[in-house]
Amino acid sequence: MTDLVVRRLLVDMEQPIARHWCAGDAFRTALFNALSMSFPVGEQFFIDSVRNGFKALPADRQEQFQAEVQGFVGQEATHRRLHALYNGHLDKLGLVNDWAPRAQKRLKKMEGLDARHWLGITAANEHFTAIFADFMLHNADLLGDQDERLKTLWLWHSAEESEHKSTAFDLYQALGGSHAWRVKWMRTVTAFFLVDTLRQTVNNLHRDGTLWKWSTWKSGWGYLFGKRGLVTLTYKPWKEYFRRDFHPNQQDSTASVRWLQEHGDKFVPVGQAVPA
Repeated sequence: MTDLVVRRLLVDMEQPIARHWCAGDAFRTALFNALSMSFPVGEQFFIDSVRNGFKALPADRQEQFQAEVQGFVGQEATHRRLHALYNGHLDKLGLVNDWAPRAQKRLKKMEGLDARHWLGITAANEHFTAIFADFMLHNADLLGDQDERLKTLWLWHSAEESEHKSTAFDLYQALGGSHAWRVKWMRTVTAFFLVDTLRQTVNNLHRDGTLWKWSTWKSGWGYLFGKRGLVTLTYKPWKEYFRRDFHPNQQDSTASVRWLQEHGDKFVPVGQAVPA
C-alpha cells in the first residue's frame, strides 16, 4: 500500500492567466489548457470509482486499502478544486470547454455497471496521467518560466499522480478484474483520450486565433514527436500496460519523489499550519 499525503498547494489561483502562459508557446498552452478542462469531471469520476470499488471489497479486505483510498480521494479532490479555479480563468480568456460536457454525457452510460468497469476505466486513465506526469517531471523546462505559479501547479499535480498511480489498479485486481477487460478499457480510453485532447486543443487554438499559424503546428510537432517529444517518450511506457504481468509500480517514480523532497516549500500537508 502507498502512503498518500494530502497536500495544500501554496499558490495563488486568483490571479489571471496569461494568454500564452506556457513559455509563450501557443500550442503548448492550448494543450495544457485542454487537459485542465478535463480534470474536474475526470477527477470526480476517479474519486467515485475508487470509493465504489472500496465499498465493493469484502469487509476483511477494506482495512488493507482504507488509508490509501482516503489519501487518493483527498489528493484528487484537491486537484479538482484547483483546476476548477484554473478553468475559470480560461473562461475569461474566451475559451470554451467542450470536453467536460461531452465526457459527462458519456459517463452517464456507466451508471449501474459493475464497479470493476469503473475501476478499469480509472486505472487506464491513471496510467495515462502517470506516464505524462513522469514526462513532465523530467522535462519541466518545457513549461517555461513565464508563470511560476502554473509551473508549480503542473509539477505538483504530476508528482501526486505518479504517487497514487497504482490505487485504482490495485482495487481492480483485488476485486478480480480480468486482464482481458483491463486491456479492452485501455484501448477504449486511449481512443477517447487522444480524440478529446486533440479536439479541445484545436478548439482552444481556434478561439485564440493561432490555429492556422505555421509556427503553432511546427511547435506542436516538435513537442509531440521530437527527440524529447511527449509521444516519443511515452509510447513505450504506455504500451507496457498491455502486458499480462504489468503493474504500475514497475515504472520508475523517482522523479516524483525527488520533486516532492526538493519543493517542500511549495505545499503543506493538510492539517498543518502554513509556515510564516
